Amino acid sequence: MSQAKDGLSDTIVSIELYWISLPFDAARRSQEDSNAESIDAFNASSRTLTQMESLMVKVQTADGFTGWGEAFGHKSNPATWAALEQIVAPFFLGRSSALDGSIASAEYAFHAFGRTGPIHFALSAVDIALWDIAARRAGQTLREFINIDARHEINAYASLVHYAEDPQEVAFHLSRALEHGFKAFKIHESSIPAIKAARQAVGSHPLMVDVNCKWHHPAEAGSSIAAMADLELLWIEEPIFPPDDSQSLAALNARFGNVSGGENHSGVQGLTSDMELSALQFAQPSVGKIGGLSAMLKIREAGQRLNVHVVPHCFYYGPALLATAQLIAADQEVQLANGSLRPELEIPFLGWETQLHPWHAPHQGKLTNEGTIRLPTEAGLGFTPDPVVLENHALKHLVLTTAPCEGK
Repeated sequence: MSQAKDGLSDTIVSIELYWISLPFDAARRSQEDSNAESIDAFNASSRTLTQMESLMVKVQTADGFTGWGEAFGHKSNPATWAALEQIVAPFFLGRSSALDGSIASAEYAFHAFGRTGPIHFALSAVDIALWDIAARRAGQTLREFINIDARHEINAYASLVHYAEDPQEVAFHLSRALEHGFKAFKIHESSIPAIKAARQAVGSHPLMVDVNCKWHHPAEAGSSIAAMADLELLWIEEPIFPPDDSQSLAALNARFGNVSGGENHSGVQGLTSDMELSALQFAQPSVGKIGGLSAMLKIREAGQRLNVHVVPHCFYYGPALLATAQLIAADQEVQLANGSLRPELEIPFLGWETQLHPWHAPHQGKLTNEGTIRLPTEAGLGFTPDPVVLENHALKHLVLTTAPCEGK
């Protein structure tokens, strides 16, 4: 083990797991039955969901450094919790927190378990926490730890939930997002009337559409996207099922030039391969899925090399939100052909009565009049959760240590 502060080692001595659930309000005006939706209840945009879950890890070293991470969760949390408790966290306990050792060892140890799924989500959480520790140890914000010339302010965009393809409801909530200061918007609708209403509501501001793999055949996807051509959508996200159908994505992107995806690709290799095939104009890895910041930095490099926009997917509110923001800030902003700034950080456009940390809901206090977010100035991620919120909203909490563990 390497030596660190005051002669103590940088050994990982404890990993705490927090599974929390916070209520939110999507401000839907209609009370229609959820069966009217065109998406299923496992989609995070469904009206059946009124709580958002977060699965977080807190890693502690022998020399007193703490790092926070977050795994992709929502309804997959039971499986990811089991992966953390029984496999991933025990692997890291007693090992060095140094970035150049434990992560590579874990990737090799678990390579037979797949390039995505609960094991990889769990690895992502620990990886984020170790980057947090490394930046704190260096006395730098995470973005400056990655790039000393990093920005301190980034461009946000509002990510709306699904409104059952109702044009009036879509327009109403986009107007609300405009009032909150957002200058770019993503909707989760797939019908022409709903998307037209969105374009009318936001004017010339950047507008993106996530259709959640709506179309199962390339011809159907092609005709549907062609019908939207005059709506000037910045990107159309995951237009085909399965989401990593490379051949179909490449054909669609060659035709339309605005295909995005990556949240549900299999690891760095799977996403990079589609970037190399020109199947995506916008690559959207998710830090809590793909392997944490270590993996995100590889996609960042591939984007620079292949001239593909890397705009991370980020439907989070905990450490993964700040990890994504810090990574975005490590690069310079990009101006689009129409003069607008490229949207950068995805913010779930939801109302929260309780906030886990000061950057939990930027549109409720941190968003500037220009639609930007000023990032934390303290070392590391800048994630400091409210202990009362953690206690009151924890579904499960477990402490794993090099000594016998305790939990509830």
